[in-house]
Amino acid sequence: MANDHDGISGSSIVGTTVEKYGNNPPPAGTAVVVSDRLQNPGFEPFRPRVADMDPAKERAQERRVSGLFFVSIIASVVAVVVYTVIPIIPGDMGSVRLSNLALGLSIALGLLAVGIGAVHWARSLMEGHDLVEQRHGTRGTDATRQKAIEVFSLGNKESGFGRRTMIRNTLIGALVVSPIPAIALFRDLAPSADPVPQLKHTLWAEGVRLTRDPSGTPIKASEVTLGSAFHVIPEGLEKSEHKLEEKAKAAVLVMRLKPADLNVSAGREDWNYEGIIAYSKICTHVGCPVALYEKQTHHLLCPCHQSQFDITREAAVIFGPAKRPLPQLPITVDSEGYLVARSDFNEPVGPSFWERKL
Repeated sequence: MANDHDGISGSSIVGTTVEKYGNNPPPAGTAVVVSDRLQNPGFEPFRPRVADMDPAKERAQERRVSGLFFVSIIASVVAVVVYTVIPIIPGDMGSVRLSNLALGLSIALGLLAVGIGAVHWARSLMEGHDLVEQRHGTRGTDATRQKAIEVFSLGNKESGFGRRTMIRNTLIGALVVSPIPAIALFRDLAPSADPVPQLKHTLWAEGVRLTRDPSGTPIKASEVTLGSAFHVIPEGLEKSEHKLEEKAKAAVLVMRLKPADLNVSAGREDWNYEGIIAYSKICTHVGCPVALYEKQTHHLLCPCHQSQFDITREAAVIFGPAKRPLPQLPITVDSEGYLVARSDFNEPVGPSFWERKL
């Protein structure tokens, strides 16, 4: 907000001790007398605008500002509608691009309109003179404090915030509505009320063959040699209606160790086949793909946050922020020698930021 500097007008707070003490505060106990004016430091005189001289033009400018705030409100609402209504078809990147384009444009319009409206309000309706104010001590006198109240009151009067109810209400509405698209977007980042059932059940089931990712070629046990590692997906994944979502849950790493190197707990004796083991590829920290296998140490490494899992001890966590082992997929072979699953995972896959349920 600006104030006139024609040498006689302005709303400055200046102590008469400024010339004597400069920028330093006066000694304790020194009386400070407040002056109403400060000499014009060289600013050009204020030039009246059209809205300052014509009430009709002033009302027109007010309608423009309110209209921009109203556009911001509408755009924010449209962003939420776009996000919830425009479908994203799995595998169809065209639908993804359309949704992102519509969402980005509506959010951008909402933010841009409220910004332009605020700038237009200041330039066309708020009083356009400059304000010069000399610094003074942190704690002013009662007279100084009273003058500060007058300055704020004058600022409210000059901006018209108190009396231009249409502008004020539409601005408040735009500011209240503008965060709603962000709330709608971030809401989907949170887990559902009970995410465990969704992540406990994948496409793995008894008899489902293990196939190479991404070709979908079934894997025979004889093809898995010591030190090798296979990135595996369930057979028939390409036929799933939600291929990407199902792959994100069902991705598996298959390795072969010497049976003597495996430390198997009770009840898991038949979860491997002649040293061939399968573990979820999804890190239990934040869900990154655990894709690095050290065949000498038999460790699986997550490249995101360096969690390490020991597959000789049922993928126990040996380093990093992960809090629980990688879920193991029970496997065997079918009559043709192909690796198949004995069942689905026995626990939820992926991040364990919720309470673990078995």
